Amino acid sequence: MKKKILIVDDDPRNIFALKLTLKAKGYDVASSLSGQDAIAMLSNDSDIKVVLMDMMMPDMDGYQTMKIIRETEPVSKTVIIAVTAQAMPEDREKCLEAGADAYVTKPINVDILLNTIEKLS
Repeated sequence: MKKKILIVDDDPRNIFALKLTLKAKGYDVASSLSGQDAIAMLSNDSDIKVVLMDMMMPDMDGYQTMKIIRETEPVSKTVIIAVTAQAMPEDREKCLEAGADAYVTKPINVDILLNTIEKLS
């Protein structure tokens, strides 16, 4: 079994599609509909190696969630890939400054995502 990936997205349809794709590639996949739930899951499951973080969520967005993860031991070093429909150069910088290790845009190019996961984890 490959690495365990946590998908954080407030839209169950996005989770469903991404989960199918990643499972087909042999990854163990967990999912969360909110930043707070994602932080709890990370704290309770040391097998999660990569987080795919939707940046635009209600309540706690991806920026806030990443900041908390980066400040929380022992999960502060978890690989986080920001996933966003925002594709402006300043958005990429904002994601990286907030704690993302990488950045992919929606609609997700699966090859780019898989290469990014393998490169970082």
